[in-house]
Amino acid sequence: MQTIAALQAVVTALPFDGEPSNAELDAIETEMPAILADVVLLDAQIMTIDRTPTELDERRIRRARRRALAARRELANRSAVVSLSGGAA
Repeated sequence: MQTIAALQAVVTALPFDGEPSNAELDAIETEMPAILADVVLLDAQIMTIDRTPTELDERRIRRARRRALAARRELANRSAVVSLSGGAA
């Protein structure tokens, strides 16, 4: 039978300080346009949950969807360029 104390050093080897690393902050910064576009799309969709969407609402949702897709496409293209160039962009 194996005791938990024997595994404690492996589990708690690195203390967690609760802050994101610089690499994680850079990843968030890179994805921020796509995140914000998704938030705008969700806001447009949430506004029409409890009522019938008007023509203006439909345009707003369509525009937000196009922006979100464009932001995701840009992010995917940027990722592809970075991976093809060996990680240096």
